[in-house]
Amino acid sequence: MSAQERPPALPSRAAPDAAEWDAGNGYEAVAPHWFYCKVTGGRERWLPFSTQDSERLEEAHGKDKGDVVVPTSGGRYDVHLKQRQRVAVFWEEEVSEVRRCTWFYKGDKDNKYVPYSESFSEELEEAYMIAVTLDEWKKKLESPSREVIILHNPKLMVHYHPAATSDDWGSTPTEQGRPRTVKRGVENIAAEIPNGEPLQIDHLVFVVHGIGPACDIRFRSIVQCVNDFRSVSLSMLQAHFRKAQEQQQIGRVEFLPVNWHSSLHSTGVDVDLERITLPSISRLRHFINDTILDAFFYNSSTYCQTILDTVASEMNRLYLLFLQRNPDFKGGVSIAGHSLGSLILFDLLTNQKAAPEDEHSREGTEVTSSSRGAEEVKEILKKLDLSEYCPVFEKEKIDGEALFLCAERNLEEMGIPLGPRMKLLHYISSRREVQDTKEQSAAGQHSTTASRDGPYPDVSLGQVSANYPQLLYKPAIFFAFGSPIGMFLTVRGVKRINPDYSLPTCKGFFNIFHPFDPVAYRIEPMIVPDLEFEPMLLPHHKGRKRMHLELKEGLTRMSVDLKNNLLGSLRVAWQSFTRAPLAAVEGVSSEGEAEAEASTEKQPDPKPEEAPAPAKEDPSLIIVGKLNGGNRIDYVLQEKPIESFNEYLFALQGHLCYWESEDTVLLVLKEIYQTIGVTLDQPLPGSQ
Repeated sequence: MSAQERPPALPSRAAPDAAEWDAGNGYEAVAPHWFYCKVTGGRERWLPFSTQDSERLEEAHGKDKGDVVVPTSGGRYDVHLKQRQRVAVFWEEEVSEVRRCTWFYKGDKDNKYVPYSESFSEELEEAYMIAVTLDEWKKKLESPSREVIILHNPKLMVHYHPAATSDDWGSTPTEQGRPRTVKRGVENIAAEIPNGEPLQIDHLVFVVHGIGPACDIRFRSIVQCVNDFRSVSLSMLQAHFRKAQEQQQIGRVEFLPVNWHSSLHSTGVDVDLERITLPSISRLRHFINDTILDAFFYNSSTYCQTILDTVASEMNRLYLLFLQRNPDFKGGVSIAGHSLGSLILFDLLTNQKAAPEDEHSREGTEVTSSSRGAEEVKEILKKLDLSEYCPVFEKEKIDGEALFLCAERNLEEMGIPLGPRMKLLHYISSRREVQDTKEQSAAGQHSTTASRDGPYPDVSLGQVSANYPQLLYKPAIFFAFGSPIGMFLTVRGVKRINPDYSLPTCKGFFNIFHPFDPVAYRIEPMIVPDLEFEPMLLPHHKGRKRMHLELKEGLTRMSVDLKNNLLGSLRVAWQSFTRAPLAAVEGVSSEGEAEAEASTEKQPDPKPEEAPAPAKEDPSLIIVGKLNGGNRIDYVLQEKPIESFNEYLFALQGHLCYWESEDTVLLVLKEIYQTIGVTLDQPLPGSQ
């Protein structure tokens, strides 16, 4: 029986005992579930789609209208049904195989269930239907790999490996080897099926990685780490924004990774480095060349330009692609950077040009400006004798502003040949230089004097000389994880940041770090250098301070109190010992007391009593300039109990912990949703 001829799938139920099955029970068609194959480290793992995605795939499969493309995983992957392929939309990734699964067998290595091929699953299902209908069991089937499957009863179905020698002589496979369990239906294999993601996207966040291709202690890529960050955000939304979700006020936040490392190392620099690298300790040297040197590349004007162009063009590309796939998106955009990635974003943001008109006036003139921009592109192409490529630019809707944001990679993807591509890039770079020269001359000597001699040097002082690309959007908030921004500003000669300074196009800035992170530095002391105060302690996502920190603070307070009480008692005792005896005459008595008091003052105390600690100001009320709208900037995570035993042992982990940190994710969500007036179900203690 073919898949189309089968009766519609009924709600699945657990298989009853074999004794309860007879011909009178009838046959129920199995409910299929869709899986995809993930290959990691040479090992295949079959993972289920979420219930929502599987239902959409099954619905599209039932229509059978040729090659249908179904978006899955929140729109980040497309499934091409005809080819049975799962393709990443926003980043480069190997294509995954997709299956419509009904029958499974237990694998050899990790005891995970593996789905049979769709064609063989149909054979198994047909044999199972006949066995149930006629009550005839002990059915034997031979798989395409000449392995035997025996259906003993509805509860016991076994897959046998044939002996290795049987195939050599061409004999029929027998039930030799270790038997493997066979299961029918996804409900019988205890698969962890994801719940799926809300369709509504409230906010978009681009995440830029730091040095090297690996982003965490398990050497995973930025895509995998951001996937973890997104998963944690979904669980935090369910735990802390349940009311808003139930009232359908919010959906979710989408996080998209931005990869610049591969573009930098595809420039041929690795070959140049290989020629000059010593042969000894090769693994360590390769690690340094591939990871640590990224920080040095960023301080080179040549490679800094490559990194900046890659990050900006990739974020612009992802933004346009996201809008194309989500035309109803009305939310804001934020950016986040880890380690060196946060410094790249900070430099980009400090060099953004704030538009003089507001958003409303820009929306009103959008059609006019776009038509003018199209005419401008035509004039530029005509000037460069490239008019034949006008249809290409019209098709991609490239106006004058978008043209000057194009990098070589974008022009190559549009199909522009090398010669015309070089002409356009030369024209764009020359126009940028002219524009920068005009802006610098218009600024005059006033800005130069202020940046060198004033009390607050420009934050762009000491930046690498480069043409800083412009973003197509205004970020709402900038999140920095484990960031060395403070250190780089200090090295560049920026000792103080003007309290009135704010990023030109971004209103929010949060510097989040682990207390043991060796790469992280604070920002607030550069704005308010005369006031000593601690960074804001991020509240635990379960609503309290970690127990070992509370215990540590309690013991500290107790020891100070005991110390002060003990010193006070010793002082009283010392005064009583050194005090002169009372005299009979009152006048003599007063003189003796005066002498005793004087001698007491001359005698040194065993140890002076500690001065009472000055009253601390509420940390959330401290104003630290306009960089974050007057709100606090530095936020420190609470270390875990095991991390408090040895700071040095967990230093590296402290720099790579942010991807799975619930406290970090919750702060990001809290600040993002505050921009649209949505708050936590219950405010966390100590939060701003």
